[in-house]
Amino acid sequence: MQKTALVVGANGVIASNLIHYLLELGDWNIIGLSRRGGTDSEKLKYLAIDLLDAEQCKSKLIGLKVVTHIFYAAFQDRPTWAELVPPNLAMLVNVVEAVEAVAINLQHISLMQGYKVYGAHLGPFKTPAKESDGGHMPPEFNIDQQQFLENRQQGKSWTWSAIRPSVVAGTALGNPMNLVLVIAVYASISRELGLPLHFPGKPGAYDKLLEMTDAGLLAKATVWAATNDQCANQAFNITNGDLFRWNDIWPKIARYFNLETAPPLQLSLQTVMADKEPLWKQIQEKHGLAQHTYQELSSWPFGDAVFGWDYDFFGDGTKARRLGFHEFVDTENMFIGLFDELKAMKIIP
Repeated sequence: MQKTALVVGANGVIASNLIHYLLELGDWNIIGLSRRGGTDSEKLKYLAIDLLDAEQCKSKLIGLKVVTHIFYAAFQDRPTWAELVPPNLAMLVNVVEAVEAVAINLQHISLMQGYKVYGAHLGPFKTPAKESDGGHMPPEFNIDQQQFLENRQQGKSWTWSAIRPSVVAGTALGNPMNLVLVIAVYASISRELGLPLHFPGKPGAYDKLLEMTDAGLLAKATVWAATNDQCANQAFNITNGDLFRWNDIWPKIARYFNLETAPPLQLSLQTVMADKEPLWKQIQEKHGLAQHTYQELSSWPFGDAVFGWDYDFFGDGTKARRLGFHEFVDTENMFIGLFDELKAMKIIP
C-alpha cells in the first residue's frame, strides 16, 4: 500500500526536518499542513489551513482519503500554561476528526510532545525521566492531547505513538523554539560589539547536566515509531544519546565564533536583545547575509527558558533502544554542524 503522510505544523523545525527525511526515503507521498502553506513538489503538496477552525478543517481535509499516517507537530504559543491547553488540544481534535472520517486506510497517528509531560518546565524534576513516570498537576496540553488519542483509539484499527524529544536543534527559521539560532545570533552580535561570550543564563545552570535532540535524528525516530507494530500505543523519549554541561561546551562554542569565553553573566535575552534589530541589519549588509527579518531569527524567550534551567534536564532514552532504534548524535558535533549550516545559508556571518 502506498504510504501517505499528513504532516501537521509543516513549517516548524521538527516537521520540516521530518518532511525532508520522508522525501529522502522515497516511498512516501506527503501533505503538509500549516497556516503559511509552502512550495509543492512531485511528492509533496501543501495546504494552507487554520487548524483552529473546525469547519475549515472539515472542508479542506475532506479529500484526504489516501492518508495513512498523521504526524502531528503543530503548536500555538500562549502566555500561560493554562491558556496553552484549549488551542493546542482543539487543533489536534480538529485534524483527527476531519481526517479519520475520510481516511479509510489510516494506520497511525504520531503525536509530538516533549518533557513538559514530566513537568520539566516547572522546576527540578525526576531525572532521568522515564516514559512510565507519573504525570503532574494540570493544566498540561501534552497530556490532554495524549489522553484524547488514547480514548479515540479504543476499538479502532489505527494506533498512536507519542514522541518526547528534549530541546530540539535544527535550522528552520521563524520558529519560537530554536536554541541553535539563539546562540548563533547572540554570538554574532557579541562579536560585532567586540564582546566576549558570556553564558547568559542563571549561574546554577552552567554546570547542570543537559541533553538535546537533533532534528534529523528526531525525524528518523518518529518514522521508526510510526511504522513498527511493536511501538503501537506507546510513548518514547528520543534524545541524542549523550549528556553535556554548558561549562564544557560553551567555551567550544565561543571558539567557533572566534570569541573569548567570559564568566557567566545572567541576562534576560528578551530584554537586552530587544533593541538589536538595527545592529543586525548592519551585520546583514556588512556580510552580505540573506535578508531574513530579525523576528524570524529571534527566539529570545526560549533561550531565556533553556538557559534558566538551574537543575538537571534529561530523560531515559533506553526504551527506544531496547525496541530497536539505535541512532545517536554527538551533541558537540551537532552544534558545530548546525552553525556551519547557518553560515552556508547566509543567515549568520
